Amino acid sequence: MLPQNIPIAEIGRSHIDTPVLADDAHAQDHLPVVEALAEIASNMNADANVDQMLTRFLAIMMRLSKGKAGVVRVLTSDGSYLRMVGSIGLSPALQDKNRYMPVECGVCGQAIRSQSPQMDSVLIGCNKQVRHLYFALQCKTVYAIPLRHKGRVLGVYNLFMDGDKTLPPDISYLFNSISEHLGIALENARLTRENMRISLMNERTMLANQIHDSLAQTLAYAKMRLAVLNDAMMEGNQGQSIRYLGDVEEAVDMAYSELRNLITQFRDRINPRGLVPALREMVESFRKKANADVDFLNIAQDVVLMPEEEIQVFHIIQESLYNICKHARARHVIVTLDLEDGQYIVNVADDGVGLHSGPAVSIGKSFGLTIMRERAARLNGKLSIESRPAGGTIIRLTFPARLTDNPGDLAA
Repeated sequence: MLPQNIPIAEIGRSHIDTPVLADDAHAQDHLPVVEALAEIASNMNADANVDQMLTRFLAIMMRLSKGKAGVVRVLTSDGSYLRMVGSIGLSPALQDKNRYMPVECGVCGQAIRSQSPQMDSVLIGCNKQVRHLYFALQCKTVYAIPLRHKGRVLGVYNLFMDGDKTLPPDISYLFNSISEHLGIALENARLTRENMRISLMNERTMLANQIHDSLAQTLAYAKMRLAVLNDAMMEGNQGQSIRYLGDVEEAVDMAYSELRNLITQFRDRINPRGLVPALREMVESFRKKANADVDFLNIAQDVVLMPEEEIQVFHIIQESLYNICKHARARHVIVTLDLEDGQYIVNVADDGVGLHSGPAVSIGKSFGLTIMRERAARLNGKLSIESRPAGGTIIRLTFPARLTDNPGDLAA
């Protein structure tokens, strides 16, 4: 991990592992723009952490501009302040005073308002509380280079120089290009955080619905049976009391079973290698639990799904197998995954008691069905449950395959 404050002696070191001869030291010090672009492309792909990436680019910009010190700042969520995420060559006192700055402050504020690089004297363009500290570091001029994306400024680079010369045109052009690319990276990071929040909220909603559809309904039934049990005991009706007590015991057993199933489901983690290996592991686990032959057949030649889609399919099949294990009394179960005419088709078939074996089984199989259909809807798909002509049930999920010319962009 790159520290926020990098020693000034490290600025001149190249991130490209190319041997440097003594005669070439001066040429290496003036890093060519083409070489810098290659280094920039490498760093853009190397860091998932945006703050670290911004600090790495600060080191590149410092080396190209021969700056004495540098800072990179990003806008806070409310847009009122600039938060320092990395620095090079700053004293501890400057770091402490530069953690947060008002967005309209000095040369940074000018760069944000104009959405273009700005240059000013340290004694004029910097906050009164810190300008003397910069001057003590022999910093005379400050550049402010905004990080832009679609007409919005998301942050600012500051480069502090020991002279008052302007940057060469090729370096200025390169810095503008860097600022635009990093602006895209910042915006992508923001969208990723928002998507993670939405996914977390959706999963919590589904968990609440699943508890409602299973455990909560069972406990509500037990509560009603307790009320009539109490009435029967008050009336001295031993026959009804025994019957209602049996209902309560059965409901408690069911609630306990549902709770264990919920805990198991949400503890299960999909295999990082993808959906197909995860389904093989799931089938192997259920083969042991259900005391039945459970097989998985992958007919699709290539399964290309987004991670979110894999999770939905995984949980739908998981819930289907739980219902079969609990209610169907099946001896044989087969899970198939196919891709036909642009549609993924998932079948979970068993040779159990079927759909019309009695009200108790029908009620049991309804647990989680709402959640399964909600998950299918999130795939823009459909979920159906049908009786097999030879006996048993087929749970079928169909959903459209995602069209892509580059499967490497998706998680297989």
